[in-house]
Amino acid sequence: MKILMVASECVPFAKTGGLADVVYSLSRELEKRGDDVRILMPGYSFLDKKIFESSASLKISVPSQFRKERVTIRSAFLPDSSIKVYFLSHPLFRDRTGMYGDKDSPSYRDNHRRFILLNRAVFPLCEKTGWIPDVIHAHDWQAALIPSYLNNGEGGELFRKVKSVLTIHNIGYQGIFSKHDIHASSLPWSAVSNTKAGYNDSLNFLKAGILNSDLITTVSPKYAEEIKTPSFGEGLENFLREREERLFGILNGADYSQWNPERDPHIPVHFSADKTSGKEKLKEIIKKRFGLPVEEDLPLIGMVSRLASQKGFNELCGSNGRKGALECILEKEEVQIIILGTGEKWIEDALLKLQSRFKNLRVKIDFDNELAHLIEAGSDFFLMPSRYEPCGLNQIYSLKYGTIPIVTETGGLSDSVTDYFADPDEGTGFYIPDFTAEAVCSSTEKAVRLWYTDRNKLKEIMKRGMKKDFSWKESAEKYRSLYRKIIAD
Repeated sequence: MKILMVASECVPFAKTGGLADVVYSLSRELEKRGDDVRILMPGYSFLDKKIFESSASLKISVPSQFRKERVTIRSAFLPDSSIKVYFLSHPLFRDRTGMYGDKDSPSYRDNHRRFILLNRAVFPLCEKTGWIPDVIHAHDWQAALIPSYLNNGEGGELFRKVKSVLTIHNIGYQGIFSKHDIHASSLPWSAVSNTKAGYNDSLNFLKAGILNSDLITTVSPKYAEEIKTPSFGEGLENFLREREERLFGILNGADYSQWNPERDPHIPVHFSADKTSGKEKLKEIIKKRFGLPVEEDLPLIGMVSRLASQKGFNELCGSNGRKGALECILEKEEVQIIILGTGEKWIEDALLKLQSRFKNLRVKIDFDNELAHLIEAGSDFFLMPSRYEPCGLNQIYSLKYGTIPIVTETGGLSDSVTDYFADPDEGTGFYIPDFTAEAVCSSTEKAVRLWYTDRNKLKEIMKRGMKKDFSWKESAEKYRSLYRKIIAD
């Protein structure tokens, strides 16, 4: 099969979250199975020009509102593969410092124009290269107008049989703009909505993708069910219920070439489920690095996270004068906690304030990949109290590294972690039953209590998690099955 991935991010070129990892890992896994995969993404200003092929770039003409935009297409290969990555080079991307916004403008006002250009570039690019895909796989709102263009006849006869798949990585981000911005797309309103334009209507890229895609996927089975409800659907639940026979949840896989304690290049000592002694040494290393007392035999809880409300930091830090879960846990001085991440300013400030009060808490406001690997490898527990989590990868990495996850029962967290207290024979972690500071605190205390009272039982839980396989093999086959299904329709 010929598959074109269209996304705003892809490792190692550009990344703000799990989307970039998925595009990279899924593409490579499909190529291993013999599929012809290519990727189209923006050519951001921060890209290292050394990555581009020395061969001449392509020049294409992309329709844009009432004119044609001259666009340069540069290319490179995805590392360790023969997958060609096309970069759309245009001032809308090339002359901006950020991907979606910057310090002066968190979200660029003309993002609709920027990503319409990416969506429409698909058609002249494929025609110019003489490579017409069987399936265009659009990722998140930034690529979600492609199904509308296909259904509206863009590209003519060449694209008549091309099918579309839309993957929703996080329904909280939809690409919502003024309804008047529809003019920049050259699409009729009927191509992006199933009702006539009303006074308060907006142009919603993700909604258009949901209405027009041949198939819709999201990144875990539980999340596929959740987003059909008002609690998680962010206003799109009715449209998803209407198309539920075309909605599938496929759990993201982990890239074990990057995340494997037996050969991880970011950690100085390696270990496995059968030989775990190296994990204790790593715990000592990470505690020394953060200035925590090594001689105290205390359980270490790690967190590597975007510092955002979605990730449970309202409950962790407290609000409106109410004590947060972190304060509750730290007061007992029976644990040590390390937190790594960047995000909302109020959360950063709250965590640093807590650090000044508690000698058993260390906070690093930074994005540090090496340190993330060390924290995953050296911690006893990994705390992840997300309010919602489409898939999540850190809990999957934690399982592989023998770092027992403490997670809320939502989305991909519940699809990948089995609660020990509900199923002692199969449990691989601990559930937080609801989204309150009290629940986060009590669930963490129960896990820590087991560390003190039955270390052998905890080791069983740890080894059980380490032997789980969340590689991309099974997930990639599920995607291939869906591709074949729509091609045959």
